[in-house]
Amino acid sequence: MQSRRAEAFLPMYALPEMVTANAAFWAALRQEMGLPDLPAKLSPAPAALPASISADTIFSQMCGYPLKRLYTGQYAILGTPAYNLPGCATRPDGMPTHCSFVIVARNADFAAPADLRGKKFAVNGFDSNSGMNLPRRLFAEIAGGGPFFGAVTVTGSHVASMAAVATGQADAAAIDCVTYGFCALYRPDAVAGLRILSATPASPAIPFITSSATPAETAAALTRALTSPALAEARAGLCISQITPPRPEAYELVLTLEQEAAALAYPTLA
Repeated sequence: MQSRRAEAFLPMYALPEMVTANAAFWAALRQEMGLPDLPAKLSPAPAALPASISADTIFSQMCGYPLKRLYTGQYAILGTPAYNLPGCATRPDGMPTHCSFVIVARNADFAAPADLRGKKFAVNGFDSNSGMNLPRRLFAEIAGGGPFFGAVTVTGSHVASMAAVATGQADAAAIDCVTYGFCALYRPDAVAGLRILSATPASPAIPFITSSATPAETAAALTRALTSPALAEARAGLCISQITPPRPEAYELVLTLEQEAAALAYPTLA
């Protein structure tokens, strides 16, 4: 039996417009699990990354970069979702991937990433794979071993970065393609003034996780439920075509991309 304090979150893609779809996904997963002591409802998405992954976290979704950099030993991967959204793909080895879109204002006079040299770049946070790590690897190729942008501003979220570009507070930003896709679906006005300049390298999609304190049998049951045909409708409500079983080793790629950027003398997005 799980602790009565057990909590479940879906923090990565939590637009207010997605509350119903996220709740339906958790309800279907909870029903498939058949454990009465699982949380009846999702907890509110935290506003920022936690200092650690609580032992009470039974279910969540977490960006691969902080998983590898901040939370070693604190989690177990349950599965990786494949999204039916632009920028998402599945590698030949079956691993679902995502990338970031480098976005600019629709009428901006930029034709390629190199045109952004000396401009203002917005980042949701320096602990973000999609907002920082993936574009860092992209711009490392053209930075020439020194700062590339005139300024880099932290906005706190991908949605805020998109707004900064749309209003001219920043010239460009890197937005997780899944976030961009959901905004295009639910908030078309938010993307109407934007265009995609380029895509970054891809990395494994953001996985579902549980605390490392979760019993192994419970984690295995969560994986079985996530990948069950019974969840097909609930997955579709979140634009998820399938969820693949856990492959923790695949997420070493996020650190490889970091190392490659450093080898190109561009260790910091700047």
